[in-house]
Order: sequence, then C-alpha cells, then structure tokens
Amino acid sequence: MNWTRRIFKTIAVIILSCIFFLMLIYRSDIPVDEIEKKYQTPQSHFVEVDGVNVHVRFMGEGVPIVLLHGSFASLHTWEAWQEDLSPYFMTISLDFPGHGLTGPDPEKRYSIRDYSQLVIRLMEKLNLEKYHLAGNSMGGAVALQIASTHPDRIISLNLIDASGAPSIPVRDLPDSTIRSNSSGGALIFRVARNPIFSKLLLKCTPKFLFAMNMKQVYGDESKINEQTLERYYELMLREGNRKATLDRLTGPRDSDVDFSRLTMPTLILWGEKDSWIPVRQGYILEKAIPGSNLIIFPGAGHVPMEEIPTESVAEYLSFLGVEIRKDYLEAPNFVTYAD
Repeated sequence: MNWTRRIFKTIAVIILSCIFFLMLIYRSDIPVDEIEKKYQTPQSHFVEVDGVNVHVRFMGEGVPIVLLHGSFASLHTWEAWQEDLSPYFMTISLDFPGHGLTGPDPEKRYSIRDYSQLVIRLMEKLNLEKYHLAGNSMGGAVALQIASTHPDRIISLNLIDASGAPSIPVRDLPDSTIRSNSSGGALIFRVARNPIFSKLLLKCTPKFLFAMNMKQVYGDESKINEQTLERYYELMLREGNRKATLDRLTGPRDSDVDFSRLTMPTLILWGEKDSWIPVRQGYILEKAIPGSNLIIFPGAGHVPMEEIPTESVAEYLSFLGVEIRKDYLEAPNFVTYAD
C-alpha cells in the first residue's frame, strides 16, 4: 500500500510541476493596436492586397529594390540595409502574411507561390513594372519563384542564404562544399511541426526558445542583443501570428522554379556558419543560375544583413553599381542595372 501511495504522490508532483511550468510560459496574444504602436515607423504603410493589409516600409527614391524576409522574421530584418540603400534607390520591404504587423491571411495563403503572387500584386498596385529583388531564406525562395515566373520584371536578383536550391548530387559539387555544414535545420521548425508541441505553442511560447533560435541564426552569438530578441518574440505574439505560423509550416510549400529562366544578373550572398541552410546550398544555386556570383562571409550565420549589415550591403551596392568610397571626400560613382 505504501508503494502505491508513493507512486501516486510522484505522479501528482510531476503533473503539478507540468501545470506550473505551462502557467509560467503561457503568453497571450498581443493586441494589434498595441503591437502596431510599438513597431510601426514613419515609413510604415498598410496596403490592401487581395484582402490582406500588408505592412510595407518605403525608404528612398529611384529605381525600386524589393526586400523579402525569411521565416519567423519581419521587414525589420532589413533596417540597416534600407538605411544604406535608400540614398541611391527606393527600397520596399514588407511583412509576409503571418509575420510582423501584417498578421494572418483569412484564406491561409502561406505557400511560396502564394507569397510570390502577393508580391507581384503589390508591385502592380504600386505601378512598378520593373524592380531589383532581394530575398533571405524563405524570402529567397519567394524571390526565385517571382524571377522564374516574371523574369521580364526583375532587373537583378540577390539571394541571401536562400532556400529553394534545386536537388543536385553531392558528387557534382566542389570538395570544399562537402566539408562545410552538410545538414541544416532549426529547432523551432521541428518543434512547430510536432503535433503535440505545436498545439502548446499556440498559447505557451517560451522566450528562451526564441533565444535558442537566435543563437542558431547568428554566427557570432555576441552580436545578439536583447532588443532584437524582444522584437522577434513580440511580433510572433502579434494576434493571429502563431496560428498562421503553424498553418504555414504544416501546409504545402508549392513552388516550381525554372532555373533556365533566371537570366538576370544574380548575386548570391551566404554566411559561412549558416546552420539553417548550409553554405553548400549556395554553391548549388551558383551552379544552377548561369553567370551568378557567390560571395561567402566568414564567421557569419543565416542573416548576414542583420549580423554584418555593413559588409553585406557593401557587396550588394557594389553589385548594383554603387562604388563604395574609401575616401569620403570623393564623390561616389553610380551605375545601376536598368534599361
């Protein structure tokens, strides 16, 4: 009888501990008005596209550059780049549905093809016929889809640690790429796709999970600051975003890229220490896109535009024809890929 009581007490303690832990990590959604007040900027606009109010940030004037963020991110990932690009170009960043301040799509259109159609429709609504296109991670896959289906609209393509590379046998790659990170992956993706933990994430979203996520994303952990971590975390808690994220991750990817149509000038940037999408994927993209140029940043991770914004945007500006001045008394030369 004593051993039965002990087992019962042990089980009760475990159950109560689990309940207490869930109470500690429970987080309610952040209301739309509250989150918008904190994360909107003077350059923020909301543009209705096919029933979705898309959060868009415009900076600068001139030939347009469209900047597409990755999974779990927002347009804020481009802040430093927009500052440096806007003296020469009109920069346009946006929050995909289910991300940032855009929030969920009532019709749950979260596939790569859905996102590409949204970007195309947004550009049509803005009366922009041609534009430069840059995308990171999932945003890179969206950029590939857009460039494949509408190559006549894309002046140039910039892929930054992009997903969407074609399947190529390892033996067809240089030996150096095989020795690089051979398998990527992120803890947060695995947790979100788990049928049990995914349900918990709808209400119990621990901040430490995002801290672990950030350590995977950055090559140098010392560059992670509390403000950036808080932004990622709170924008995920924006009303409806958690449910939209689970719908997106469990839905179809739905993309079909014809790499033979990618004839526009293409720059590929990659962080050497990317643990989400290994650097050998960059070599695969370089091989798949004729004439493309791959630049690898030593020590950087999955988001070079955040982690090393100055070094990464300098390479992009150079690609676009803006000469970076070593002597600040000298005027910059400016040439761009444009008809």
